[in-house]
Parts: sequence; C-alpha cells; structure tokens
Amino acid sequence: MTLQTIADQVGVSRMTVSNAFSKPDQLSAALRSRILAAAEELGYVGPDPAARALAKGTTGTIGIVLTSSLNYAFTDLVATSFLGAIAEQLAPTGLAITLLTSSDSGAIIPARDVAMDGALIYSCDPTSSVVDVLTRRRLPLVYVDQDPVAHISSINVDDRNGGRTAAQHLLDLGHRHIGLLLSGLHGPHGVVDPSAIKLDGHASRERLLGWQDALRPAGITPLAVRQDGTGLEPARHAARLLLDRPDRPTAILCFSDVVAYGVLQVATDLRIRVPQDLSVVGFDDNPLAVQIQPALTTVRQDVAAKGRAAAATLTAAIAQTRTSGEITPQHIVLPTELLVRDTTAAPRV
Repeated sequence: MTLQTIADQVGVSRMTVSNAFSKPDQLSAALRSRILAAAEELGYVGPDPAARALAKGTTGTIGIVLTSSLNYAFTDLVATSFLGAIAEQLAPTGLAITLLTSSDSGAIIPARDVAMDGALIYSCDPTSSVVDVLTRRRLPLVYVDQDPVAHISSINVDDRNGGRTAAQHLLDLGHRHIGLLLSGLHGPHGVVDPSAIKLDGHASRERLLGWQDALRPAGITPLAVRQDGTGLEPARHAARLLLDRPDRPTAILCFSDVVAYGVLQVATDLRIRVPQDLSVVGFDDNPLAVQIQPALTTVRQDVAAKGRAAAATLTAAIAQTRTSGEITPQHIVLPTELLVRDTTAAPRV
C-alpha cells in the first residue's frame, strides 16, 4: 500500500495525498476527509517515516544523552522531572525523544549510530567520547549540567551560589564541625581531602566550590567523604563513614537530596537525632525532600525550567542550522534558592 494507491482510489495526485498527512493546511477540509477515509478503508496508516525523513533531510527526533545506564532516567526523580519538562516543551513541535547512554564500548555506539536532528548532553561522564562523536557529526548540541564551552549552548543552574548559601546557613546556626558528602564516578572514594581531589562533574565541582567559599573564610576544615555514584546505597555507605566515628560532624552538606536521604537513614540506624544531634542539608529540592520526615532543608533548583530551557534552546539551534547553517550559542544559568525546613538547627552546646 502506497501513496499512489490512495491517489488512484480518490482520483488525485500523489502529492495531494502526501499533503493530507503532512501539510493538512494545503487542502480543503472536505478533500482531506475523503483522502483519509480512503486510506482508512484500504488500511494505509501514512507515509513511511524513514522515507519522509530521507526526503526532508530530518529525522524528527532529538537525542538526550544520559549516563552509562538508562535506568537513571526512570528512577531518579530529578531526571524524570527534567525529561518530563522537555517532553512538554517539545510536544507542539512534533519532535520525538530518543534516550541514549554515554557508553562507547562494543560495536554499537548510540551517539554515532542513532539518527537524530540534535542532542542534549545531560550530566554525562566527562571522560566519555560521546561529545566528540556528536560534534564530529555536526549536530546541534546543548549541554545541560556540563562545563560550558564557548561554541556550544549550555543550560546550568547556579550550583556554586547554592552551595555557598547552604554552607552559610549552617555557619549562621553555629556549626563549626561540618561534613561534606560528595559524589563521583571515578576515584578516589571514601574519606578524601576536598582541596586535593579533582571532581569529575560540573555540578559536583561547583557545589563543592560554593561550600568552600563559605567555609574557608570561617576557618572551617570540613570532614569529606566521596561516594561512588549518586544512588541511595552508596550514600548510606558514605554516610556511615561520616557518622559512625567519635568525631562525627554536627552538620552535613550533601551533594543531592537522595544523598541526604541516605544520611537520614543512617542517622536513624545509629540513633542520632535530626536536627537535635545532626543537621542535614540536601540539594535539588527533589520531591523526596518533603515526603521524608523530618522534611529536608535543601537548595532548590527549578528542574522543570531547566528542562524547558534545554528543549527550547535545542529547537532554536536546529532551526538556525536549517536556515543559516550557523548557531548563535546561548549560555543560560538558572538561580538556586535555599529552602529551610526541619533538618537543620543550632548544634547542641
């Protein structure tokens, strides 16, 4: 069954049938209805997407490059909120979403092999070759939660100011023995010297710099632990390294709300009261932050606004590529906000 089959049935040209599916404004409502009715009667569902893409020179799809595991996109509440905002922003455009891992092992490399009109690179391992592969494909790109570069559009949040505000909040409460719970894919892990390690992610580095912006002038040398990844179980393991010790801190600054939740669980296990014996501050304002008890003090980033900005910036870049072949990079930094809830208080005297 082809366009020509329908054209012969209705007595119109092949192009007219094509317009009925792809350019309905080119036909009268009555003629389009006749064509669609004939197509339904004959069991024709529409032009072949692959042939249409070849003819138009577009795929109608954008890629979103995540970590090496796509499970992250469906289990992390911040990631799901981000992806939901992208989907909502893209809905009027008709563009579809393809999720890609940053893995480049084996014969199949998604960033190289999957057809797409452009890509969002979201909080990826900076050691992955995926960015180089996509750049050599000359696709419009937008970085999200990545180190910005001059020639590629980027969307970030003000992680450093958020970290600074969170640390200052604990200082203002009177805390002087403060722990840091960091996250990263590559070593070292465990108890670390935060001033001596090289962090492997934009958000991790900027949040640590923000914490240090407040702690260093106050003469505070924090006790720092770095966990492997961002999940709850690594967070629990790292939290125990901070809390199951005689010199445990009176407050902990956490890379994320999920990490902070791990700290709260371990504190309960060790019968450490929050906030009476321990203050905890997260980051993100994940929906989890108000679901747990006590409600988590955290730094809010507007994840939905970040998703909408990322999608809008990429669609603009795709449009610029089609019309002029050149892209004017945009660099957007969204604000953060400290939300004081129930997990922070002055230290016991």
